[in-house]
Amino acid sequence: MFQATLAGGLFVLGLSAPLQAADLIVEISDYRFKPAEVRIKPGDTVTWMNRERRTSHSVQFDATGEESERFFPDEKWSRVFPQAGRFEYRCGPHPEMKGVVIVGD
Repeated sequence: MFQATLAGGLFVLGLSAPLQAADLIVEISDYRFKPAEVRIKPGDTVTWMNRERRTSHSVQFDATGEESERFFPDEKWSRVFPQAGRFEYRCGPHPEMKGVVIVGD
């Protein structure tokens, strides 16, 4: 916010900063994505954090086949979602683990 002094008083202009993109965390534990469904805005980032004790996981998108590298306990992987849409995914090594990112305006 921009502030200026005017005749000894404080004059505040209502300038606002541009909206910043958000970073949402999805934890992986007990062979599940938590939460399994997230809703974000275009430009936001989702970060998957592996909280398992011994197992590696990946994030593989159903529609495109795009897959992260496997990440091990206490490692993470992030992806920015620039466009609106529904992005269903699963864990590459554990396909029973499923989730969805819903990007809306």
